[in-house]
Amino acid sequence: YALMTGGDVAPLGASAVTKIHEMFDWAGTSRKGLLLFIDEADAFLAKRGGNVASQETRSALNALLYRTGEMSRDVTLVMATNRPEDLDSAVLDRVDETMEFALPDEETRFRLVKQYFDKLIVRGADPGDEQPSRTFLGGIMKTLGFGKIPDRPVPVNGVTEEHLRDVAKKTVGFSGREISKLMASVQSSAHGSDDGAATPEMLNTMTQFKIQEHANKTKAFAAEGANKK
Repeated sequence: YALMTGGDVAPLGASAVTKIHEMFDWAGTSRKGLLLFIDEADAFLAKRGGNVASQETRSALNALLYRTGEMSRDVTLVMATNRPEDLDSAVLDRVDETMEFALPDEETRFRLVKQYFDKLIVRGADPGDEQPSRTFLGGIMKTLGFGKIPDRPVPVNGVTEEHLRDVAKKTVGFSGREISKLMASVQSSAHGSDDGAATPEMLNTMTQFKIQEHANKTKAFAAEGANKK
């Protein structure tokens, strides 16, 4: 299998087309074929004719469309996107099945809040320690623990499970990513406070800030959608 994001294509420049053909050529030589997962697919497979994508990115898109024009036992393509409406019509034509992952409900949000609170506050992990390595060697080094930022546990002063449930109740419409960023903000606030501790007041302040930020983003996306129409 191979994992990539839509944003991986643009930095390749003119060589992106060559890399895509090499990947599909390799899949043809493998007895097991290839499962290709493209995250944030809209960054690479957006509608042609727009002014956002570069010529190199459009050429890479055309190369992918060329290699997926017919049914094949060699390649299975899986794409993830938050903006399916931005995908090129030829890309959508190649999709056999679709699956929607809805935003987390209140109970799921609570589990996410607790998970990230335990990870970023109680354990004090660095928010970026789950970012994938860009190179094979980097992945090995990370697995072995080299270059990992040491945990910095944050003292917890009065925060209970009920406070975390209150956060889950208030963050309607939040994605898992937004919840992780909320807890990363609480961690930063604690590190910058006088006593370095996480408190219910701090948790509430950052929650309200992120709720307002979420509302502003939702309003901006709605305006953008209206302008497209």
